[in-house]
Amino acid sequence: MNTKKMVTLTLFSTIALTIFILESAIPPLVPIPGVKLGLANIITLFVMVKYGDKEAFIVLFIRIILANIVSGQVISLIYSLFGGFLCLVSMCLINRLLHSKYLYITSVFGAVFHNIGQIIAAAIIIQSISIFAYLPVLLISGIITGLFTGFCTHFTISRLKGVI
Repeated sequence: MNTKKMVTLTLFSTIALTIFILESAIPPLVPIPGVKLGLANIITLFVMVKYGDKEAFIVLFIRIILANIVSGQVISLIYSLFGGFLCLVSMCLINRLLHSKYLYITSVFGAVFHNIGQIIAAAIIIQSISIFAYLPVLLISGIITGLFTGFCTHFTISRLKGVI
C-alpha cells in the first residue's frame, strides 16, 4: 500500500469514527434498543464503491476498533465485529451483482445483515436463541436506515464526482 492510499484510508477511518461518535451523542430517534441510523456506514459504502472491498474492510475494522476503545464498551466490540463483518460481506456481494448501481439496495442488505450479525453475537453471548424474537423489529429498522444511508451515499458520490 502506498503512502497516499494509506493516508486516504486513515482520513476516511477518522471521518467514520467522528460520525460514529457524533451519532452516539444524539438521543435515539426511536425508543427501541439497538436501533440507530448507522451513519458511519455511509463512509464504508463510499470507500467500497470508490476504492474497493479490501479498503472498505480496512476502514471498517479501524473504525470498529477505535470506536470501542473511545466508547470504553469492550463487550460491544463483539457485536460490532459480527455485525460489521456480515454487513460488509453482504454489501460487497450485492454491490458486485448490481455493478455499483442502486446503492440503496446494497445499503439495505448491509444494514439487515449487520442486525443479523449482532443478533447472532447476542445469542452466542447470552447462550439463548430467544433473542431471535427481536430480529423482526431490527430487520424493519435495518431496511429503513439502510435506505437512508444508501441514498446519502449515492448523493455524496454524485456530489463529489471529479473531486475524489
